Amino acid sequence: MYILGDIGNSETKIFLVNSNYKILRNINFSSKGINNKILNIKFNSLIKDFKIIKKILFCSVVPKNFYLIKNFLLNKTKNKCYEIKNLNLRSLININVNYKQVGSDRLTNAISLLNRKDNFIILDFGTATTFDVVIKKTYKGGIIAPGIKISLNTLSDKAALIPKIDLKKIKKIIGNDTISAVRSGFFWGYSGLIDNIINLIKKETGKSFKLIITGGFSGLFKDSIKTKVIQDKDITIKGLIKISKLIK
Repeated sequence: MYILGDIGNSETKIFLVNSNYKILRNINFSSKGINNKILNIKFNSLIKDFKIIKKILFCSVVPKNFYLIKNFLLNKTKNKCYEIKNLNLRSLININVNYKQVGSDRLTNAISLLNRKDNFIILDFGTATTFDVVIKKTYKGGIIAPGIKISLNTLSDKAALIPKIDLKKIKKIIGNDTISAVRSGFFWGYSGLIDNIINLIKKETGKSFKLIITGGFSGLFKDSIKTKVIQDKDITIKGLIKISKLIK
């Protein structure tokens, strides 16, 4: 059995995978306030009935949480826990950016899609809204824009008369009350941001791309983006499965 996980700023997702790379179980929990008590409860539910864990691999953008989980799993399974950047990723993908600064989740997503003939833009609606550009077998870099949920929460926190709002698709551009005005600003504002950045990527590279969208708000925006999109919420675990094959 293998443990594969994605430690994000907002959420941690961990999967139990068998030797045929079939997902058997998964757990999700908040990345805030992780401690050994929480980990013990979560991992007991994940690996119950399975005593032998052969591989443990994470992509992590929260070093403190990875360190805590790594030590917990070392004590629990006696196995070494890898972060993807501990492995020779350049045997899978060419990386044309500052390796230390690019997020492990973004490299994992890029590796998930990698092939020799297609170009991809990966749009991830996470804590930040990120665009990653993959041309053939090369990760070229990307764009980081403010995350939708953080921006929405910040607005309501800083503006006394704006309540907490759930973002929904809205047909009209002109709102007739505070909630519809904010929904319009965020929905159509981010739709415009997305379309503009995609067009600029195409213009700068002179290439065509397949657009893959993932993350929490991907379902909300998939029909508003002018470029044809493919929604894939499992892109990160698919990348982790590919990368895990580097562990002998």
